[in-house]
Amino acid sequence: MDWAAFLPLFLTAGVEWVEAFTIVLAVSLTIGWGASLGAAAAGLGTLAVLTAITGGALSSGLNVQAIQFVIGVFLLLFGVRWMAKAIARQAGLKALHDEDAEFRETREKLSGGDWFAAWLVAYKGTLMEGLEVWLIVVAFSLRSGAWVSNGIAALVALLVVFAAGLAARAPLRRVPENAIKFIVGSMIVSFGVFWTLEAMAGDVWPLGDWSLLALEGFFLIGGQALVPVLRGRRVPEARA
Repeated sequence: MDWAAFLPLFLTAGVEWVEAFTIVLAVSLTIGWGASLGAAAAGLGTLAVLTAITGGALSSGLNVQAIQFVIGVFLLLFGVRWMAKAIARQAGLKALHDEDAEFRETREKLSGGDWFAAWLVAYKGTLMEGLEVWLIVVAFSLRSGAWVSNGIAALVALLVVFAAGLAARAPLRRVPENAIKFIVGSMIVSFGVFWTLEAMAGDVWPLGDWSLLALEGFFLIGGQALVPVLRGRRVPEARA
């Protein structure tokens, strides 16, 4: 079990699954829970196939250093995107993500559609949100080889979100999505910096894997320091 990767994977997956559940919930009010959950299951099945194919094809016969560099760059891009959005929202430059608004928008889109179109919305929503989870699982697993434990982290997050959502039968608006994205974004950026520099220059970290804690603290503190600097600008009307 790769415990260093478990928490960021669990939290990243949790945020994406919340957004997927919101879409599935909206679709269920149009075509029913059975069809909506069936579409979500089809999307998850597609992700499972992608994960299995990737694990078998990419984990053998490739240059480890090159893989580590590619993974590091990918994690940097992904983590910076999450951190930038979280900082902008906390500083008031960007409206907070609203699951209720997304739920209403999805229902409006489905109001004049047919059964199959609604089914596709649930399938594509689950698949697209899950693809980000899949990319993170692949990135972490190619370096560590911990495909099973990393997959379990994403699966546990999925079960927790859907169990909570089915019990509430409402958008999961109480999940502190922005805070999670800020924390997880800084974690992912830390992993990205660590792996990219290690791939380029070899063993450059005097504290080894413990250097990840120092990097995480640096990006957390740095991100929070940017908030008061950026605060005060007008929030755009469009919601991201």
